[in-house]
Amino acid sequence: TTKMDNQKEAEIQISELDLLSSMFPSEEEFVVTDQLALAELKHCVENESAEVPSSKVQFILNVKAEMPNTSMVEFSMACALPFKYPTVLPEITVRSSLLSRSQQILLNSDLKEYMMQNCNGEPCMLSAREWVKDHAAAYIDKELSSSSMTASDAMQSEVTMFTRLWIYSHHIYNKQKRKNIIDWAKELSLSGFCMPGKPGVVCIEGLQSSCEEFWSRIRRLTWKRILIRHREDVSLEGGGHAEIQNQRKFPTLEEKCFDAHGARGNHMDLGQLYHFLEEKGCADIFQMYFGVQGH
Repeated sequence: TTKMDNQKEAEIQISELDLLSSMFPSEEEFVVTDQLALAELKHCVENESAEVPSSKVQFILNVKAEMPNTSMVEFSMACALPFKYPTVLPEITVRSSLLSRSQQILLNSDLKEYMMQNCNGEPCMLSAREWVKDHAAAYIDKELSSSSMTASDAMQSEVTMFTRLWIYSHHIYNKQKRKNIIDWAKELSLSGFCMPGKPGVVCIEGLQSSCEEFWSRIRRLTWKRILIRHREDVSLEGGGHAEIQNQRKFPTLEEKCFDAHGARGNHMDLGQLYHFLEEKGCADIFQMYFGVQGH
């Protein structure tokens, strides 16, 4: 059953993360950047819940590799484990301040190629790390000749991602937080809406990097509970302004209040939220948030 699979995958992920933390105990080498996702994963295993965690476990592996001239270079591997991992490949981006943009793109596509050929449904974070340790330094000096790939080709092949994040918070009352949500979305050219009250709902959409920046700022504020309930990623061929605008379901980012009721005027009318989402072609999200069919 799927429940069994989910659990088995969650168990494999946790034991692999445990192995990594015992092999690389220092934060300089290995650090889980999304503790909430890890807690949800553990919850899924311990309570045998069929519920898939709401966000992927994300972590950083730092690798020091030797350059031919004996100096050491640090590479950072930003990793995320999809829920189906290890059945599907982990998402890994290798970076180093010494890599040019085109060298970085080439290194990452070669790593992916290596993993597609060698990781067949088995945990593979260690072998990915080994590969980076052994091969990454060679990319720093790669003169990418015009025949292999020029920087502009690399830019072309870098696909722009459009992302929509559906964020759920236990509640949003604080005026300053509400102001931050609106201001940061403006600054990062994101559209969507924010429904304050209890629960709090924030939807933002725009370039993937801007959405991720917004999320990293928001989650640093103090919350009783906040998580990404659902994430949509669409790759844009050209990545131009018009294409981004075409993907948007919301023209700007605005705060939406649906007839608040309740003692503090803080419980929103979820029926109105449902109709609003339906108008925007996002009705299916309602169930993800509230676990019930909207009406």
